Amino acid sequence: MATAYGANTRDRDRHGQGHGGGAPERHVLPTALRAPFEARAWRELGYVLLGLPISVVLFAVAVTMVSLGLGLLITFLGIPVLAAALAVCRGFGVVERARSRGLLKLEISDPAPARGRTGGLMSWVGAVLRSGVSWRHLLYAMLHMPWATFSFTVAVTFWAYGWAAFTYPLWQWVFPAYAGIDGIQLYGDATHQVYIDSAPEIALTSALGFALVLLTPWIVRGLVSVDRLMVLGLLGPSRLATRVSELESDRGVVVDTAAADLRRIERDLHDGAQARLVALAMDLGLAKEKLTADPEAAARMVDEAHGEVKIALQELRDLARGIHPAVLTDRGLDAALSAIASRCTVPVGVEVDLATRPAQAIEGIAYFTVSELLQNVSKHARATRASVDVWRAADRLMLQVTDDGQGGAGVTAGGGLAGLAERLDAVDGVLVVDSPAGGPTTVTAELPWRG
Repeated sequence: MATAYGANTRDRDRHGQGHGGGAPERHVLPTALRAPFEARAWRELGYVLLGLPISVVLFAVAVTMVSLGLGLLITFLGIPVLAAALAVCRGFGVVERARSRGLLKLEISDPAPARGRTGGLMSWVGAVLRSGVSWRHLLYAMLHMPWATFSFTVAVTFWAYGWAAFTYPLWQWVFPAYAGIDGIQLYGDATHQVYIDSAPEIALTSALGFALVLLTPWIVRGLVSVDRLMVLGLLGPSRLATRVSELESDRGVVVDTAAADLRRIERDLHDGAQARLVALAMDLGLAKEKLTADPEAAARMVDEAHGEVKIALQELRDLARGIHPAVLTDRGLDAALSAIASRCTVPVGVEVDLATRPAQAIEGIAYFTVSELLQNVSKHARATRASVDVWRAADRLMLQVTDDGQGGAGVTAGGGLAGLAERLDAVDGVLVVDSPAGGPTTVTAELPWRG
């Protein structure tokens, strides 16, 4: 989901043609010719070759221990033996996930360990037996062995025959027919002796072998794609557990953000409007005392207090706008973002292309996202102009803020953009920053249309 968006991408999204990315890496050779010699092809072949012995051992251990545990279920010993079998399968799962990360570059998280409620042995046994992760590891042990056998056979056959035929001109001399010994045939029978000994036959054999060499990486890639699905589906954390973990993390971000906003509001009130109102009360008290003795001085003090009241009211308006601007509620994103742009230190063009309004919560997040990005432009970008574009792409609200400043912005730990990215992530949003040194800077935010 985390992809960079440019102006062309925005236009494609508006027409429903999906997301775009950066310029593809250029190669001299086409992909079909590079594939047999790329590191990925050899890593995937290594994965298939290692898969067979590992799966055979896993299958044998799992079947033996599970059978023993089921056979002993008539006694008390069957339960811990069965739990031990599941634990062994989980141990093999650690190896398989590490192998997938190293050879297939598969991003997979470790599932949560099985922990008992009390910490004792029987509590652990119960936790292992109740865990769906444990039984999925056992299912992987049962299914992977026949698949590993099939993929090993196919991969080795294509690989061996392909390279053997491709390099046939280099080793054809090892056959007796080429050593001058008659009556020994490579293949055929006594009446139809067939030798690959002429130049056209050798060339054709090598050409067919080269075709197999080119085809083999794609066959192996198709085989390991099934392994990817099995590892992700059976050895990774369950979708429910992953979603619960994400929601817990998002809840923490939301709570922290709300607490930070409350502290900011309290600080702004204490240091701003509250301090001015206290000073105003003191000035009015002094003016009251001087009212009879020195009316002119009292009038000047009341006039000064009137100015302080206006400043305090403006600060309160700014604070209320920071909590939730009335213009956003009344007139939507177009008017609210135009108001933000008018307060920016550089000229800002605003284009909002929305037929309807998104959810109120998403609208508020979009407003504050653009507000913070334009503040960064004012403070750090050294830009001469900026633009804000808002549009809808399917069920996502897209925001893009671009400036022609010095660039070099990034989502670094502890930075303002990192905090903004965390806030968007809490609502399943994404923040992408494209800011090369020297500029320009393009920051794209993607939010769900409905919260």
